Amino acid sequence: MPGAGKSTVGPILARHTHRAFLDCDALLRQRQGRDLQDIVDAQGHLALRALEERLLLDISEREHVIATGGSAVYSEKAMRHLKTLGQVVWLRLGLDELTRRIDNFGQRGLAKRPEQTLADLYEERQPLYRRYADIVVDCDGITPEETVRACLQALAMK
Repeated sequence: MPGAGKSTVGPILARHTHRAFLDCDALLRQRQGRDLQDIVDAQGHLALRALEERLLLDISEREHVIATGGSAVYSEKAMRHLKTLGQVVWLRLGLDELTRRIDNFGQRGLAKRPEQTLADLYEERQPLYRRYADIVVDCDGITPEETVRACLQALAMK
């Protein structure tokens, strides 16, 4: 989900595990030469999903911490591919906390239908995140550093 902390927690986790960090939203912006919102505005949310899927399928790096876009879970093919590269970690946050964190929902470049609210998106994606996650880390009420510790503990158990 947007606001879950992938781009904040990912680099910290990468440092702790001595791995490189890949931010898929940043890679997609670089590849396309424009912001994600520009893609959605010009081509629609499904085009953004397709571009994200292609980017994810092109990733071959192992031993990396990868922050996907929140809509990665719409692609079964991409999620199966990511699982071949390593463990899939879901940074789970409650809707109330996500709502507090996100102040630019309509301008974030999200792969969502125009009429979709954050609550709608949350409801739609939760089962998908649950389906593909190897590890679930509950992030409500904890700092990014505490989230990293929880991720490290969960990864050590796998």
